[in-house]
Amino acid sequence: MYRNSWLPEVFNDFLNTTNMPKANPTAPAINVLESEKDYVVELAAPGLSKEDFDVNINSDGDLTIKMEKKAEENEQKAHYLRREFAYSKYEQTLILPDDVQKDSIAARVANGVLTITLPKIQVEEQKVARQITVG
Repeated sequence: MYRNSWLPEVFNDFLNTTNMPKANPTAPAINVLESEKDYVVELAAPGLSKEDFDVNINSDGDLTIKMEKKAEENEQKAHYLRREFAYSKYEQTLILPDDVQKDSIAARVANGVLTITLPKIQVEEQKVARQITVG
């Protein structure tokens, strides 16, 4: 597996910060995966749809994930006997590494997981093999 020395420090420092207030103590779990071609951020989002999310790059170039579940009329009248996943409002900002291709970031929601793909900038090695003309 490809390892980048900054990744654990940046994401762990951010995720463990006490400076970021959370609207709900049961904030959704986040996974961060890395491969040679991209980073993938997965956020647990049971019962939510794509309309419940706002994912963007802010003016500082950081990735901002906002989640807000709008209560439907039936839910407002319902009385929960037990409720363990109730993320009414949540916001998370991730500082992106320099090698992320910011104009190609993609996000999707499927099976209760928001998946954000952060493609890496691909640097092609220039080949130096060529024919030299003898003059």
